[in-house]
Amino acid sequence: MTTPREVAEAFSRHRFRDVYDALAPAVVWTAVGQGRTEGRQAVVDACEAALAELAGTDVAFSRFVSVADGDTAAVDVVARYTAPDGGLSVVSSCDVYEFRDGALAAITSYAVELGTPG
Repeated sequence: MTTPREVAEAFSRHRFRDVYDALAPAVVWTAVGQGRTEGRQAVVDACEAALAELAGTDVAFSRFVSVADGDTAAVDVVARYTAPDGGLSVVSSCDVYEFRDGALAAITSYAVELGTPG
């Protein structure tokens, strides 16, 4: 990962392991309305927990729009998650990424579950 856009897109696609090297030591991930995760290791741990929870889940993006300018990037997503047991969830999210000195310093995530079809 070399650019803020590439890092942002990888993170928003749940390719967390691709961005661990880009995390600043004091990175802060704020999930609006849910809490904050502070520090590289804490963010890595949260990402690994998310990956474990998503294991076997099919993720299909019906919307994936990214913008980047300088040391900021944002990704707007609508994703459909189909669990191994057939459970379905559709989530709209927007992640805002801030970089300092070439490292990912802050992530602000907004997410809402949408009504599922059928």
